[in-house]
Parts: sequence; structure tokens; C-alpha cells
Amino acid sequence: MSQIHRGGFHHIDLNVSDLPAAQAVYGPVLEFLGYTQVKDSDGCEWDLRADGHGASLGLRPCDPALAGHRHERYAPGLHHLAWRAESRADVDALHELLVARGIRVLDPPAHYPQYSGDYYAVFFEDPDGMKLEVVHAPGWI
Repeated sequence: MSQIHRGGFHHIDLNVSDLPAAQAVYGPVLEFLGYTQVKDSDGCEWDLRADGHGASLGLRPCDPALAGHRHERYAPGLHHLAWRAESRADVDALHELLVARGIRVLDPPAHYPQYSGDYYAVFFEDPDGMKLEVVHAPGWI
């Protein structure tokens, strides 16, 4: 029987202004990371299932009256979303996928010792301006 880790994230749902455009970013990234798309109507959803520790990310169309608003990273709310990578090579491979798909890269893969000793990450953005990250940071959470 798998053990549930109390306090871990169960799911995250994001409102997006253009569902197909957002799906073109999140789909390849999440599938690269091992998620499986489980829903593709009235929004999209991908699930990650591993050793009883799962997570789900969903995309929902936003209220059409608010579709013209871009994400404001420094306003109240979510600043950015980061996923774990298995290695630096994993981060580099995702960067190649981002470039090949024309996904906007904010900062290419680099070492960020100011975050932790071995922090290595790539930063990119979804169509609404949400900052996203894939990081390899062994020994840090």
C-alpha cells in the first residue's frame, strides 16, 4: 500500500485566456516530465502518478471578460510554478524541447548558486505571461 505524504500538492488549476495556446505549452512540458493527459474537454488536465505520490495540473478557460489580462508576476497571487528535473541533462533536454516548439524561454539553463549550491534551472513562460521553471536542485527540498 502506498503512503500518502500529508501536505504535498494534490492539484493545481490555472485559468488561461487561450486554451489551445496554453495547451501547446503545457502539454509538451508536462508529457516530457511524465504526466499523462487525462482530460481534454471543457479544459485540460494532466496527472502524474508515481509511487502513491501524485499531482495534477489543469487548465481552465478564464472568464471571457478577463481574457485580455496578462499574468502579473509581482501582483498578489502566484509568482511562478516550478517542477523537478532528474538531472542537469534533463533540464537541458527540456530547454531543447522549448526552443524546438517555439516556447518563450526567459532564461536558458544555468547554475544559480544563490538559490542553493547545485540549483540548475531553465525559466520559460506560458502565453499569458506565467513564469514557469524546471529545476534540478539535489539536496534542496
